[in-house]
Amino acid sequence: MRLFGPLYDRVLRWAAHPKAPWYLGGLSFAESSFFPIPPDVMLAPMALARPDRAWRLALLTTLTSVAGGLLGYAIGYFALEAIEPWLVSAGYWEGYLQARDWFETWGFWAVLAAGFSPIPYKMFTVAAGALAMFLPAFVLASIVGRGGRFFLVAGLIRWGGAPMEQKLRHNVEFLGWLLVALLLLAWFIVQA
Repeated sequence: MRLFGPLYDRVLRWAAHPKAPWYLGGLSFAESSFFPIPPDVMLAPMALARPDRAWRLALLTTLTSVAGGLLGYAIGYFALEAIEPWLVSAGYWEGYLQARDWFETWGFWAVLAAGFSPIPYKMFTVAAGALAMFLPAFVLASIVGRGGRFFLVAGLIRWGGAPMEQKLRHNVEFLGWLLVALLLLAWFIVQA
Protein backbone atom coordinates (compact mmCIF):
# COMPACT_ATOMS: atom_id res chain seq x y z
CA MET A 1 0.00 0.00 0.00
CA ARG A 2 1.45 3.35 -1.04
CA LEU A 3 0.68 6.10 1.47
CA PHE A 4 3.48 8.62 1.21
CA GLY A 5 3.90 8.61 -2.60
CA PRO A 6 0.42 10.00 -3.31
CA LEU A 7 0.75 12.57 -0.51
CA TYR A 8 4.12 13.65 -1.88
CA ASP A 9 2.65 14.02 -5.40
CA ARG A 10 -0.23 16.10 -4.04
CA VAL A 11 2.16 18.43 -2.21
CA LEU A 12 4.13 18.97 -5.45
CA ARG A 13 0.88 19.91 -7.24
CA TRP A 14 0.11 22.39 -4.45
CA ALA A 15 3.50 24.07 -5.10
CA ALA A 16 2.35 25.15 -8.58
CA HIS A 17 -1.03 26.52 -7.44
CA PRO A 18 -1.65 30.32 -7.36
CA LYS A 19 -2.36 30.05 -3.64
CA ALA A 20 0.82 28.03 -3.07
CA PRO A 21 2.12 30.29 -0.25
CA TRP A 22 -1.06 29.61 1.70
CA TYR A 23 -0.66 25.88 1.08
CA LEU A 24 3.00 26.08 2.10
CA GLY A 25 2.06 27.80 5.35
CA GLY A 26 -0.69 25.25 6.02
CA LEU A 27 1.58 22.33 5.23
CA SER A 28 4.35 23.74 7.44
CA PHE A 29 1.91 24.21 10.31
CA ALA A 30 0.39 20.72 9.94
CA GLU A 31 3.71 18.91 9.54
CA SER A 32 4.94 20.24 12.88
CA SER A 33 2.14 18.58 14.78
CA PHE A 34 0.58 15.71 12.80
CA PHE A 35 1.11 15.61 8.99
CA PRO A 36 3.79 13.24 7.61
CA ILE A 37 5.08 15.18 4.56
CA PRO A 38 7.76 17.84 5.27
CA PRO A 39 7.31 21.32 3.79
CA ASP A 40 10.69 21.12 2.05
CA VAL A 41 8.99 19.26 -0.81
CA MET A 42 6.93 22.37 -1.49
CA LEU A 43 9.45 25.01 -0.48
CA ALA A 44 12.14 23.72 -2.88
CA PRO A 45 10.10 23.88 -6.10
CA MET A 46 8.56 27.21 -5.07
CA ALA A 47 12.02 28.71 -4.41
CA LEU A 48 13.22 27.27 -7.72
CA ALA A 49 10.31 28.84 -9.62
CA ARG A 50 10.66 32.24 -7.89
CA PRO A 51 14.23 32.72 -6.59
CA ASP A 52 13.40 36.37 -5.77
CA ARG A 53 10.92 35.08 -3.16
CA ALA A 54 13.08 32.31 -1.70
CA TRP A 55 13.88 34.14 1.55
CA ARG A 56 10.30 35.24 2.07
CA LEU A 57 9.10 31.68 1.51
CA ALA A 58 11.69 30.35 3.97
CA LEU A 59 10.50 32.86 6.58
CA LEU A 60 6.86 31.91 6.00
CA THR A 61 7.75 28.22 6.31
CA THR A 62 9.70 28.84 9.51
CA LEU A 63 7.04 30.93 11.23
CA THR A 64 4.14 28.62 10.37
CA SER A 65 6.21 25.56 11.32
CA VAL A 66 7.01 27.05 14.74
CA ALA A 67 3.31 27.90 15.17
CA GLY A 68 2.46 24.28 14.34
CA GLY A 69 5.13 23.20 16.81
CA LEU A 70 3.31 25.20 19.47
CA LEU A 71 0.16 23.23 18.63
CA GLY A 72 2.14 20.01 19.06
CA TYR A 73 3.46 21.34 22.38
CA ALA A 74 -0.12 22.11 23.50
CA ILE A 75 -1.26 18.63 22.45
CA GLY A 76 1.50 17.07 24.54
CA TYR A 77 0.88 19.38 27.48
CA PHE A 78 -2.93 19.19 27.59
CA ALA A 79 -4.03 16.11 25.66
CA LEU A 80 -1.36 13.39 25.58
CA GLU A 81 -3.63 10.82 27.20
CA ALA A 82 -6.39 11.60 24.70
CA ILE A 83 -4.16 11.10 21.64
CA GLU A 84 -2.15 8.16 23.00
CA PRO A 85 -4.44 5.54 21.35
CA TRP A 86 -4.02 7.31 18.01
CA LEU A 87 -0.23 7.47 18.43
CA VAL A 88 -0.22 3.72 19.05
CA SER A 89 -2.57 2.82 16.17
CA ALA A 90 -0.80 5.14 13.70
CA GLY A 91 2.57 3.59 14.53
CA TYR A 92 3.98 6.75 16.13
CA TRP A 93 4.15 5.48 19.72
CA GLU A 94 7.68 4.02 19.53
CA GLY A 95 8.90 7.20 17.83
CA TYR A 96 7.25 9.30 20.52
CA LEU A 97 8.89 7.25 23.29
CA GLN A 98 12.30 7.60 21.60
CA ALA A 99 11.76 11.35 21.19
CA ARG A 100 10.78 11.63 24.84
CA ASP A 101 13.93 9.78 25.92
CA TRP A 102 16.13 12.00 23.76
CA PHE A 103 14.28 15.05 24.99
CA GLU A 104 14.78 14.07 28.64
CA THR A 105 18.49 13.62 27.97
CA TRP A 106 19.22 16.60 25.70
CA GLY A 107 16.23 18.95 26.06
CA PHE A 108 16.85 22.13 24.05
CA TRP A 109 19.40 20.41 21.79
CA ALA A 110 16.97 17.60 20.95
CA VAL A 111 14.31 20.06 19.83
CA LEU A 112 16.86 22.06 17.81
CA ALA A 113 18.21 18.92 16.13
CA ALA A 114 14.73 17.59 15.39
CA GLY A 115 13.75 20.94 13.91
CA PHE A 116 16.62 20.82 11.44
CA SER A 117 16.97 17.13 10.70
CA PRO A 118 14.75 14.47 9.10
CA ILE A 119 13.84 13.26 12.61
CA PRO A 120 10.06 13.75 12.94
CA TYR A 121 9.86 17.18 14.58
CA LYS A 122 6.23 16.55 15.55
CA MET A 123 7.31 13.84 18.00
CA PHE A 124 9.56 16.34 19.78
CA THR A 125 6.90 19.05 19.90
CA VAL A 126 4.48 16.65 21.60
CA ALA A 127 7.23 15.32 23.91
CA ALA A 128 8.27 18.88 24.83
CA GLY A 129 4.70 19.67 25.85
CA ALA A 130 4.20 16.37 27.69
CA LEU A 131 7.38 17.02 29.70
CA ALA A 132 6.54 20.74 30.15
CA MET A 133 9.73 22.09 28.58
CA PHE A 134 10.32 25.77 29.37
CA LEU A 135 8.25 27.37 26.58
CA PRO A 136 10.66 30.19 25.58
CA ALA A 137 13.48 27.63 25.21
CA PHE A 138 11.20 25.44 23.09
CA VAL A 139 10.31 28.38 20.83
CA LEU A 140 13.96 29.45 20.50
CA ALA A 141 15.12 25.90 19.65
CA SER A 142 12.29 25.61 17.13
CA ILE A 143 13.08 28.91 15.43
CA VAL A 144 16.79 28.11 15.18
CA GLY A 145 16.27 24.50 14.04
CA ARG A 146 13.39 25.04 11.64
CA GLY A 147 14.70 28.38 10.38
CA GLY A 148 18.15 26.95 9.79
CA ARG A 149 16.70 24.10 7.78
CA PHE A 150 14.27 26.09 5.67
CA PHE A 151 16.64 28.98 4.96
CA LEU A 152 19.31 26.45 3.99
CA VAL A 153 16.91 24.72 1.57
CA ALA A 154 15.79 28.04 0.06
CA GLY A 155 19.36 29.33 -0.17
CA LEU A 156 20.70 26.18 -1.79
CA ILE A 157 17.89 26.13 -4.33
CA ARG A 158 18.29 29.83 -5.06
CA TRP A 159 22.05 29.45 -5.46
CA GLY A 160 22.23 26.09 -7.27
CA GLY A 161 18.96 25.92 -9.19
CA ALA A 162 17.45 22.66 -10.46
CA PRO A 163 20.66 20.58 -10.18
CA MET A 164 20.95 21.54 -6.49
CA GLU A 165 17.32 20.63 -5.87
CA GLN A 166 17.94 17.14 -7.26
CA LYS A 167 21.13 16.71 -5.20
CA LEU A 168 19.39 17.94 -2.06
CA ARG A 169 16.48 15.57 -2.56
CA HIS A 170 18.86 12.67 -3.14
CA ASN A 171 21.04 13.41 -0.07
CA VAL A 172 18.56 14.89 2.42
CA GLU A 173 18.66 11.89 4.78
CA PHE A 174 22.47 11.85 4.93
CA LEU A 175 22.72 15.61 5.42
CA GLY A 176 20.10 15.62 8.17
CA TRP A 177 21.77 12.81 10.11
CA LEU A 178 25.16 14.45 9.64
CA LEU A 179 23.80 17.60 11.24
CA VAL A 180 22.34 15.59 14.13
CA ALA A 181 25.77 14.02 14.71
CA LEU A 182 27.44 17.44 14.62
CA LEU A 183 24.91 18.88 17.08
CA LEU A 184 25.41 15.94 19.43
CA LEU A 185 29.16 16.36 19.19
CA ALA A 186 28.80 20.07 19.97
CA TRP A 187 26.58 19.25 22.94
CA PHE A 188 29.14 16.78 24.32
CA ILE A 189 31.91 19.35 23.89
CA VAL A 190 29.89 22.01 25.70
CA GLN A 191 29.06 19.60 28.53
CA ALA A 192 32.70 18.54 29.00
